[in-house]
Amino acid sequence: MAAIKPPMYSVAIIPIWVGTAVAVAQTKNLNAGVFSTFLTAAICIVAWSNISNDVFDSETGIDKNKAHSLVNLTGNKRLIFWIGNLFLILGLLGILAIAWWQRDLTIIGIILACCAIGYAYQGPPFRLGYHGLGEILCFVAYGPLAVSAAYYSQTQSWSTTNLAASIIVGTVTSLILFCSHFHQIKDDLAAGKRSPIVRLGTALSANLLPWICGSIYTLTSLLTVLNIFPTWTLLSWLSLPFAIKLCRHVLQYHDQPEKVSNCKFIAVGLHFVCGLLLGLGFML
Repeated sequence: MAAIKPPMYSVAIIPIWVGTAVAVAQTKNLNAGVFSTFLTAAICIVAWSNISNDVFDSETGIDKNKAHSLVNLTGNKRLIFWIGNLFLILGLLGILAIAWWQRDLTIIGIILACCAIGYAYQGPPFRLGYHGLGEILCFVAYGPLAVSAAYYSQTQSWSTTNLAASIIVGTVTSLILFCSHFHQIKDDLAAGKRSPIVRLGTALSANLLPWICGSIYTLTSLLTVLNIFPTWTLLSWLSLPFAIKLCRHVLQYHDQPEKVSNCKFIAVGLHFVCGLLLGLGFML
């Protein structure tokens, strides 16, 4: 279960949910078939990303101490590689189906861009995540691109309100990746991976968390005051206890890998609840 990482699939669900919620709020119409197909496709594509990440990391040695790496568990890198590719094909077939129904190739271009970013993050010869660019790539792929694709799949148009919502989704998604580095700083250093935590150190990185979390709620409130977001999106503030728990936990244990390792799952909880309530706020 640790290798499959079920909680991590909220990063596939929330962008599609929020983009669709904004579309429904603006058009008063939901294409349930497109939504369910897109959601399934997104889960498959994220599965590819997670599986291929284990494959590519096994080549650099960064996962040598990672007991729940799929490659380490099976001892068969080639098998895991092709299972990942199968999920990618299934996901792209779902996106292709949506494009076929709508006679519009735009969504395919957006999702292919997301996949390209996902590969560039982890795959050779790019491995941009090893240069500390992972959080930026994550923000773009799971924020503006994915949320815009979900909105477009419902409306075949664009929205500044949706783009604003995508910034919040992208930020809270990148927070998960940021938190995942705290407990593996030694392995990252040994493999030459210059993650933000490696570059900044655990103490400074931990002190950045309250500012990152605060920006999520500040931006939501500002957009509500400006009447860009409906008042009900302030429901996302109910996820604040997750943010407080995350910040306190990391500030206390940032330099203790065994104790800080679960912080990414607190971040996943924050991501899911915040995104779920944000989307619900648009729907009400």
